[in-house]
Amino acid sequence: MNGLGKGLGNNSGKNSGNNSCKDSSAPFGEGIRQTLAGKTVVLAITGSIAAVEVVKLARALRRKGAKVQAVMSDAAAGIITPDAVTYACDTPAITKITGNIEHVKFCGIGGIGDVLLIAPATANTISKIACGIDDTPVTTFATTAIGRGMPVVIAPAMHESMYNHPAVVENIRKLRDFGITFVDPFMAENKAKFASNDEIVLEVERAVCGKPLLNKKVIITGGACREALDDVRVLTTRSGGRMGRELALEAYRLGADVTYVHGGESVAGVRNVITESAEDMQSAVLNAIKGGCDFYISAAAVSDYKPERVAGKISSNMDISVKLLPLPKILDAVVNALAGAGGGAKIAAFKLGDDADEKAEKMVAAGIDLVCANAAVNMGAEGGRYGLHTKDGVFEVCGTKEETAGEIWRRLL
Repeated sequence: MNGLGKGLGNNSGKNSGNNSCKDSSAPFGEGIRQTLAGKTVVLAITGSIAAVEVVKLARALRRKGAKVQAVMSDAAAGIITPDAVTYACDTPAITKITGNIEHVKFCGIGGIGDVLLIAPATANTISKIACGIDDTPVTTFATTAIGRGMPVVIAPAMHESMYNHPAVVENIRKLRDFGITFVDPFMAENKAKFASNDEIVLEVERAVCGKPLLNKKVIITGGACREALDDVRVLTTRSGGRMGRELALEAYRLGADVTYVHGGESVAGVRNVITESAEDMQSAVLNAIKGGCDFYISAAAVSDYKPERVAGKISSNMDISVKLLPLPKILDAVVNALAGAGGGAKIAAFKLGDDADEKAEKMVAAGIDLVCANAAVNMGAEGGRYGLHTKDGVFEVCGTKEETAGEIWRRLL
């Protein structure tokens, strides 16, 4: 693929905000990556008022490609009707255990379920599961799933005082020791409120993706840096940080311990290190890789220059000249630091501009494992066309940034 950067750079010269060059279909939308395709999520619903949110949650899971089978306690059915849940899941909701032994069919050894998601989970249900008590369809499904060793994800929702009860705290700790994943609630209005659908879906994805990056240390930089001109103004780039976020999310889905160094929107599930300038970012990255790492991805759109800082605020009615000072290359510093730590880490980077392909080839020849060549038109867009340069050749990716991040990780593994 020759001239990738040049070709994209001439794409009308405008950033439309949606530069995806292909459409991908999903049951309820376009452009959504099917991370849960072929997976069956057993959605267990208990009697929290947050049960009214499960229609949206079920649809969010299905948009990712999952088949969703709901099971409800009597208390849950008193809050949201089984018919509504059946509609959302497109499969009849299970409201009682019958002679068909539904709990074994879905969650027993050899069962067709891939993950049991209990959302929302009340204090009562959490404590019963921790003690092996089965007196509702949900707790029976849970006991069966835990005995099988099936992945279980729990999203609690209750009043804060109940969440803080010593027995509930201990039972959550006990279930974590069983290997069960909790999607922590957020505290507001004296309530432990249901986590967002994005956070819950992310934990489900992580539970079923096989975790090829389990116990791997991943460090990713993303987004723009801001270099101060005076006390008010900054020099920056047009990057919105979406590619960095998608790379961090994908690494987390795959089981990694992820540190995301950036100056923008935080990412769920990962360790967020917030920085301002390029020098701040370099210091944070070098601190994060002490002792080495397994993967380093340089996805930040760092300014190559910083302005010479002016004290105070420059008057708005002045003609001024700004002196630009070159900034050190974070990637070079990281490569040297990793080499000093014994090497072994896989490194990916991005190159932007009309000569992106040529520079990417030189970087791969110099030892970088993967270089993604792209153009300025992709900055801030939903997606675009990218060239992934590796020692095995150049591979074109055309799609959303979520899809591109998935392909980058596939090439790195």
